[in-house]
Amino acid sequence: MSEQFPSPDREAREQSGRDLATLVYLVQGIALLTGVPFFVAVLINYFKRSDVRGTQAESHFRWQIRTFWFWLLWTVIGSLTWWVLGLGFLIIGIAWVWAAYRVIRGWLTLVDNRPAY
Repeated sequence: MSEQFPSPDREAREQSGRDLATLVYLVQGIALLTGVPFFVAVLINYFKRSDVRGTQAESHFRWQIRTFWFWLLWTVIGSLTWWVLGLGFLIIGIAWVWAAYRVIRGWLTLVDNRPAY
């Protein structure tokens, strides 16, 4: 009976992917305070996406990209509707809380060495 051991190359790819996903979660966390780094984080996701294909970090990249796009969508909607009895401020606030939840949950899942989904 032969056991399958991960190759050193595979382990290095997995670790590199986890490191990149950690970096993106860190940048997204900072972005919750300033907004601008969210764009930097999603650029890292798109440029490094092929490097993490086939690793556990691939699910985290998908999670991070979706977090960005939905955060952006609701932030834009909130910005366009702020004049409607303050509705936009509520939408932006909910979008911020949702993004914070996604960043924290994703990061904790990554630390537990589990896929994001």
